[in-house]
Amino acid sequence: MYLRFVIAERIQDSGRDLGVLHAVRNLEEEERLDAHELEQVEIVRDWFNQHLEKPTRLTASKPPFYRKQNKAISWFKDTAHEHIARVRELVVILEHQWRCGADVEDKSSRLCRL
Repeated sequence: MYLRFVIAERIQDSGRDLGVLHAVRNLEEEERLDAHELEQVEIVRDWFNQHLEKPTRLTASKPPFYRKQNKAISWFKDTAHEHIARVRELVVILEHQWRCGADVEDKSSRLCRL
C-alpha cells in the first residue's frame, strides 16, 4: 500500500489536498515558524535529502513529457517506516501552527486520521 500525508487545504492547480512537505515549506515562506521549528524542519529535510530516492521522472504520462506540468505528488510505501516517522515530525509542527492534524491517504483514496 502507498500512503500520502495531507492537510485539509487544496492545491489550486491540481485540485488535490496539500501535502505535509509543501505545507511546511509554505509556513517557512510565510515566516511563521519559530527558531526551534525551523531547526527541526532543516534536520528532517536534510534527512530526506540523504535518504529519499529521487525520481527519474515526474510523470507516468507517455512522451512528450514537456507538455505535462512538472508537479509531483509524493507517496510513501507503507513499509517505509523511517520515512513515515520523519513525516510525522513535520505533522507535529503543523499541528502546533495550524491547530490541525494531518490525514493519511492511501492509494485507494481512503482517509484515516493520524
